[in-house]
Amino acid sequence: MSKRNHLKERLNEKLEAITFKTLIVGVDIAKHNQWARFVDCRGIEHNKALKFENNRNGFNAILARIYEICKKEDFNKVIVGMEPTGHYWKAFANFLLKQAKITVVLVNPYHTKKAKELDDNSQTKSDKKDALTIARLVKDGRYFDTYLPHDVYAELRGLTTTRQSMNKRKKSIINTITAVLDEYFPEFETVFKHPFKGKTSMHLLKVCPIPKFILELGEDGVLDEIKKAVKKTVGRKKAAQLVEVARDSIGVDYGEYAARFKIQQLMEELELITSQLEELEVEMAEALKKTEVSEYLLSITGMGVVSLATCLGELGDPLRFEDARQMSRLAGYNLIEDSSGKNKSGTCISKRGRKNLRSVLYQISLTMVATNKEMRQLYDYLKTREDNPLKKMQALVVVSKKVLTLIFTLSKKKAYYEPELVFGSYRKSQLQAA
Repeated sequence: MSKRNHLKERLNEKLEAITFKTLIVGVDIAKHNQWARFVDCRGIEHNKALKFENNRNGFNAILARIYEICKKEDFNKVIVGMEPTGHYWKAFANFLLKQAKITVVLVNPYHTKKAKELDDNSQTKSDKKDALTIARLVKDGRYFDTYLPHDVYAELRGLTTTRQSMNKRKKSIINTITAVLDEYFPEFETVFKHPFKGKTSMHLLKVCPIPKFILELGEDGVLDEIKKAVKKTVGRKKAAQLVEVARDSIGVDYGEYAARFKIQQLMEELELITSQLEELEVEMAEALKKTEVSEYLLSITGMGVVSLATCLGELGDPLRFEDARQMSRLAGYNLIEDSSGKNKSGTCISKRGRKNLRSVLYQISLTMVATNKEMRQLYDYLKTREDNPLKKMQALVVVSKKVLTLIFTLSKKKAYYEPELVFGSYRKSQLQAA
């Protein structure tokens, strides 16, 4: 079935699920107070709008209103729609999913923004108005199913988001230290090309990151500090080089004590967060072992433990998908084009999906192109083929989609990676002819 027919069939299924006996509830989510509007399959509003608090009493209040309307109007099914913005929706969705006869669906915030002008020809935004727009989008089948991972996949998602925020903080710390070095000692990186990777450079940044303090220590003092970091009988050359560049440094010569203190504090924080990241990655590896599919997916050449754990944290259970195309759409890899009349543009990926999933797939594809023979062969073919050769990033997107296909196939079949089965006969013939 083509992608167009598949989407059409899926929309029809959504529309057929909404009958005259269905109550549709649109909810605009906020931190403290939410608005709910109630419509039927024709978009006609039932009962007045409800404002409820984001707590247990508020949740019970809207549940009571839903049951009241269902009893009065003889509805036997309820669909509640909301936007997945921020994290406030998760508690309410989790509460509703535990209720009988209530289905929870999500509406794309972009669709709400575009559709809310249809009712009053005004771009005015209000929570009360948005709730009605959401309800009518659900009525038209413009929604997608809610997925809140449970068990090990909930743990993987939590660990994944934690790692992302910690890596973001780590990068921020490194950038701040680099900015101070650029001001006070820009020549430091001429001595240590990767100052945040070596034990020697990390130790010296904590002790004497500024020329003034390097010159006070002298060559012998710097050498003594180097020996504290590494036990090997080396370092005289590095010490002499550091003293020499410190003597000729163009860095500023004021506020040096404060600058050293700032770098020392940041280095302590950097070491702590690096240690925490190592512990976190051990937890991710342990959680990954608890999935049903890890041993099969780790058999893929070039697939790393942390990368796979992150990927599954973003995807959720791969067994929940019907085909690999759903995974691609979740990542925002579905192709779009802009055409009108005789004007037709090129295609590009929609990017309407999980940004972090695309990010980890990009890293996986880079590793696989370097270590996986089949992926390297595909990558080289896509870049050098005579008909429509792809650019580097475009080829990596195709490799990423292939990775998703492998994840889907091996998970469904519970099979190990076999290089000879990676490509079908048509793709094999293309690669052999290249």
